Amino acid sequence: MISQARTALVHEWLTDWGGSVEVTLLLLVSLPQDQLHSSFDFVSDEHRARLGGGPIQTTFLQRAPFVQKKFWNYLPLTGLAVERHDLDAFDIIVSNSHAFAKGVITRGDQLHVSYVQSPMRYAWDLNHQYLRDYGLDKGVKGLMAHYMFHRLRAWDRQTANNVDLFLANSRYIQQRVWRTYRRRSRVLYPPVRTSLFALQPHKEDFYVTVSRLVSYKRIDLLVEAFAAMPQRKLVVIGDGPEAQALKLRCPANVTLMGWQSDEVVRQHLGSARAFLFAALEDFGISPLEAQACGTPVIAYGKGGATETVRDLHAADRPTGLLFPEQTTACIVEAVEAFEAAGVIFDPHACRTWAETFSEERFKREFKICVDQAWDVWRRQPQELESILTDGP
Repeated sequence: MISQARTALVHEWLTDWGGSVEVTLLLLVSLPQDQLHSSFDFVSDEHRARLGGGPIQTTFLQRAPFVQKKFWNYLPLTGLAVERHDLDAFDIIVSNSHAFAKGVITRGDQLHVSYVQSPMRYAWDLNHQYLRDYGLDKGVKGLMAHYMFHRLRAWDRQTANNVDLFLANSRYIQQRVWRTYRRRSRVLYPPVRTSLFALQPHKEDFYVTVSRLVSYKRIDLLVEAFAAMPQRKLVVIGDGPEAQALKLRCPANVTLMGWQSDEVVRQHLGSARAFLFAALEDFGISPLEAQACGTPVIAYGKGGATETVRDLHAADRPTGLLFPEQTTACIVEAVEAFEAAGVIFDPHACRTWAETFSEERFKREFKICVDQAWDVWRRQPQELESILTDGP
């Protein structure tokens, strides 16, 4: 048992509140005597209180000029900053990592468990897309950016050796952990705050998506699809760098609402006919939040959506429909198939499925996993992979 162990939790960086910070919050309440470390910390007082209000240990990046707004300028230094976390006083280190946090330096007698949201996406799978989006794919700046990411990939792969046990947030990420680091991992789905979302059986005549408006979310495909279906309505909630371009091509039956409060988001998730999801995501919390409201999901059938949506053609009590390609035509076909299916989508089935991803489930499974790992680590550390129950 870990009740007597000294534990530290390492988060990437604390700025806005999001899904990764929700995970950190639950990791904090699941670990005894923990101390929170982050590369830098700019959360609001309200969010700090949710994290327990205790001190957060930061790095030299906390004092770097304009780091809160221009973090990307400091990307080449972030690995160095993470390595500066002093964790000597602890027995167990847990890192919540989507880029750098797993790179902390540990001793041979310390257990390091890394919960991986994703291997560094902008260095690996989405590297070329990120460089295009930020205008860094050509010229001298492009050459420098390519070299920087080349160095980041080497650092990322090398620091996988600092981790004793990988936990992946989905089977899709489990595959990416194996491909990127050649390390086995155990799947632990992230928590969904289902208690915040009320079941709403009665639906209105519109579809909805909630997303940051960035290119890989493929909101552009949803807008194009609904332009081809003028009889149907789509509401888009969210903001981001793609907002202006989307506004210019937005047909009359698509409403761009921009950023909205949690209350407005919950209201629209609950009353929509279905939630649209066109991105290739590592996991995707929003589709499960929609299902917690009793709203079915129409999603791109790759990545995390295949694990969070019970497809009409492959499951009893389906909670949605998956389409095979990221194209306008596939989205139109999926929406029409959804309409044709009619009442087969039961709001209660959607809610029941979403609750299997609850916060209580996450805390329980995480504690069991770390307890098992700590027990094996103290007796026979070379046998640690014996607690891995699935995956490559």
